[in-house]
Amino acid sequence: MATSHTEISPTRQRRSMLGAFVGTAIEWYDFYIFGTAAALVFGRVFYPDVAPGAALLASFATFWVGFLMRPIGGLVFGHFGDKLGRKNVLVITLVMMGVATTLIGLLPTFAQIGMLAPILLVVLRGLQGFAVGGEWGGAVLLATENARAEKKGLAGAWVQQGSPAGSILATVLFLIVGLLPDEQFITWGWRIPFLLSAILVIVGLVIRVKVEESPDFVAAKQKQEVVSAPVLVALRTAPLLIGLGVLASVMGISNAYFSNTFLLAWTTGSLGIDRQLMLNILLGMAILQFIWQPIAAKIAERFGIARVMLAGLVFSVLLTVPYFLAIQAASPVWITVTLYATILGSTAYYALLATFLASAFPARIRYSGVSLAYQLCATVFGGSTPLVAQWILNSSGGSVWAVAVFYAVMILITLAGVWGLQRQIARKVEQEMAA
Repeated sequence: MATSHTEISPTRQRRSMLGAFVGTAIEWYDFYIFGTAAALVFGRVFYPDVAPGAALLASFATFWVGFLMRPIGGLVFGHFGDKLGRKNVLVITLVMMGVATTLIGLLPTFAQIGMLAPILLVVLRGLQGFAVGGEWGGAVLLATENARAEKKGLAGAWVQQGSPAGSILATVLFLIVGLLPDEQFITWGWRIPFLLSAILVIVGLVIRVKVEESPDFVAAKQKQEVVSAPVLVALRTAPLLIGLGVLASVMGISNAYFSNTFLLAWTTGSLGIDRQLMLNILLGMAILQFIWQPIAAKIAERFGIARVMLAGLVFSVLLTVPYFLAIQAASPVWITVTLYATILGSTAYYALLATFLASAFPARIRYSGVSLAYQLCATVFGGSTPLVAQWILNSSGGSVWAVAVFYAVMILITLAGVWGLQRQIARKVEQEMAA
């Protein structure tokens, strides 16, 4: 990644990391509460006239709509982020996400307005996806481009902290409203986490507007390196980097929705594990992730970003069989042990993904390149994960190992992407040194 000619002060670095983290945490909170509600509520509230298994598939399909919109958001906001700057774009994405999420909390049910209810849910879900499509790439750049060279890995990891932080907050709130009697939870309790998003967005805006613009963007603008159509330039000049970036991001996106959405529905449904117990297990997982990710970033400062990412993914592959044996046994204790062990590997990789992707693209197309890679992956792999996993489970007669193969393949694809992209980054460094 290019280094700015501007000396980065510790205060500027901390402020940018906080602004990126808080905004991203709120955006992921909004995304996670939708995933949790999709697993626990939406099938009954918005698709009540179909069989339970089909209603769950319809709920997961609605969940996927947000991911289908993410590349479009990445294209639009990536264009303006590379052309006009990172900061203002991130204010817009935060407001847009908060408005969509709050309105979901106010939606009438199918029983009240019929088919219009799920249609409006799909529209608002699409708006969520459009907003988060521009959020992640911009937050990554806001943090890493405002950090000193030796701290870029840690800065990127703090952007990634938004995911477990959002998950923790979302799970805690669903645990609280989940204490309500089932009828009250289904009628109005699930709406509370969505309505609270309005307050969180205000807090996030107060913090984010104080962040300074990226020095890399300012330098590119001064040198007149800002291009008029950065998305087209990225697609024309860096298609291989974008493609490898898509593959390298698979588990970074899919794993959270496999656990927090599909696994939650699976374990609390056909496996018969108590809803509150499973939410507690997922809460502990998010807390572990939040603690472990900065540690993984510090380890990477010594051993290298790609090495730590690859080691974490290999560790996750090795744990696939024990993890699914625990699921097959429907044992909450062993699910917890194996899930938490797997998380140590997958989040060591995830903590460094942001900095890794940003280092692959030049500053003039970085917002577009990072957003395209990550959000295309979100559409093809991330959002489809609960839907595909549930389809495999249904069509295989409930086979645990059919789902296990799907899970392992996602990890192997990610391994190939990280390895390939690292080769391209190393080649670019060699060329720059030779020049």
